[in-house]
Amino acid sequence: MPPVQPATPSPAPGPVRALSFSGAAALYAAARPGYPPEVFAALEEATGRALSTLSAVDVGAGTGIATRELVRRGARVTAVEPGAGMAAELRRSLPEVPVVRGDGNRLPFAGGSADLVTYAQSWHWTDQARSWPEAVRVLRPGGVLALWWNVADHQAPWVAEQDARIRRHLGADHGVHATPARGTPSRAVGLPEQGPVGRLLPWSRRVSLRTHLDNLASHSAFLVRGEEHAEADRRFFAEEGARLLELFPDGTVEERYVVDLTTVTV
Repeated sequence: MPPVQPATPSPAPGPVRALSFSGAAALYAAARPGYPPEVFAALEEATGRALSTLSAVDVGAGTGIATRELVRRGARVTAVEPGAGMAAELRRSLPEVPVVRGDGNRLPFAGGSADLVTYAQSWHWTDQARSWPEAVRVLRPGGVLALWWNVADHQAPWVAEQDARIRRHLGADHGVHATPARGTPSRAVGLPEQGPVGRLLPWSRRVSLRTHLDNLASHSAFLVRGEEHAEADRRFFAEEGARLLELFPDGTVEERYVVDLTTVTV
């Protein structure tokens, strides 16, 4: 594909928030959701090849939640992660996967060296004016850039109500559930106007109430608040736990998501 001009990118969040996960890597690994099989089937559809034949770069790999699924399906994966704590957790759980410290704004790879570049929950942490050209550079002709997010499904009333409570607690602009996916534009900003293919993939998981609350606590909006807010946050999570026990008296929460997936072939 000839060079294209990307859409106007959105500014990346600040480095403090972007790197806040590193001190909570174990919590993140234990509590964050994975991704449904449909995501990886869509990657094979986009590339026209089985994942087992692909060389992939997983950028902003975190603790390796997406990396693990790519490896499980046979892809040859190199993980890229800027945070020391997250990279250490990834190395611990996936010792066979090469891990490179870096980010999407300047990928430490030769041009034309990958078939697939993935960003699971991490594209929004980049400067897309730099990360899009970098992905194009690293991908072979016909390669695919794939970006996706787990977005809480606000069609479930309890999810929407919880999001409203979190926003009141943190401030209106600082929720943890992100923008509801159904019927809204993709979060995959900074890509060319022509070419990207978007999909919305609904799914759910059943977890303990403790895991659900830990999942919420592992989001950067809570992680950056500091010790001065610790007591208020503890009260919030205690109250939230009590509310959810009324909805889920057996202590098992059904978290509902929509994966917002965008792929673009270069």
